[in-house]
Amino acid sequence: MTEHRDAEFTDFVADHGGQLLRTACLVTGDAHLGEDLLQTALAKTYGSWAKVRQADHPVAYVRRLMINAHLSWVRRLTNTERVLETFPDVGGGDLQSAHAESDEMRQALLRLSLRVHTAVVLRYFEDLSEAETAQLMGCSRSTVNNHVSKGLAALRGLLAPVQDENLTPASGRHQ
Repeated sequence: MTEHRDAEFTDFVADHGGQLLRTACLVTGDAHLGEDLLQTALAKTYGSWAKVRQADHPVAYVRRLMINAHLSWVRRLTNTERVLETFPDVGGGDLQSAHAESDEMRQALLRLSLRVHTAVVLRYFEDLSEAETAQLMGCSRSTVNNHVSKGLAALRGLLAPVQDENLTPASGRHQ
């Protein structure tokens, strides 16, 4: 029975591990912390695998565990600050989307508050609905909308293209 459970769990991780790792890396903003976050969530999942495998959406269950664990970590570390000049290169193109691979995008995401950052990642990088994001974050849909609006506005400002006085607004071409 234990071998069957182990095989099911191993298959689950093989099928969904890449997607979950991508989410973890985007939420934490760091590949190594993302791996730690996923490992923490999978350890909890394994302990209650009989319950999880019967759930309607086991991936959503693990994703929720990751979000909760991340929020707990951040709350514990609120008084300490870690500054990085650059992010390490992450191998494997499957781990993060093209936008998140750029240092500029990752740095911009990390400048957002924790809740806003999480809402933007879940809505736009994980492509979850407002309802799914609200459920994962433990808040209302209007709160998700508020966080996403603030996040997108902040990202627009942080990632605004460099203005060149030789460019015309209508054509975007040099004069």
